[in-house]
Amino acid sequence: MLTVGIVLAAVVGVGLFFIGNEELARQWLDQYGLLALFLILILEGAMLLYFAPSESLVPLGVTLLAESATDYASIAAVIGVAVVGATIGQYALFLLAKRGGREYLLEKRWFRIDESQLDRFDGWFQRWGRVVVPVSNALLFTRGMLTVPAGFAEMDDAEFVVLSALGTLVFQTWLAAAALYAVEVGFLGFL
Repeated sequence: MLTVGIVLAAVVGVGLFFIGNEELARQWLDQYGLLALFLILILEGAMLLYFAPSESLVPLGVTLLAESATDYASIAAVIGVAVVGATIGQYALFLLAKRGGREYLLEKRWFRIDESQLDRFDGWFQRWGRVVVPVSNALLFTRGMLTVPAGFAEMDDAEFVVLSALGTLVFQTWLAAAALYAVEVGFLGFL
């Protein structure tokens, strides 16, 4: 229900922005943009929103919520909200893996990683250890994938949160920087 509500609100907001009342959409963005980003990234961090990856969310958040490329407070707020939201979501998935185990997750419909993929991620964690948590969170296409093996390995909770947040901070920061550069050179001028 939460996912449907967030998606519906996002669709209405985007619709207002592009084909409806742009002033109302801007007002909603100013009032609820960071909260929406936070909630969406919790779900994305828990690997529940495959259609709304942070690869698009943070760049849009920075370009829509910051007044300019020098609005450092807003840019930092977007990055901070993204890091905290994604880390909370990853921690929830980590706890499910830690307490529920491999078979529990594999039988869940919402868990879209098959057994062979999970074997590969387990192998990465076993080979490289804890360092793969921040490294995987800092890279495209592997974000959050080592959350589950870290839970299976019963990694310390506090250590997981710190390492997950560190990798996510690196990832979200370079996404924000890329978006700001794209705006500066005119690539995202329509926003």
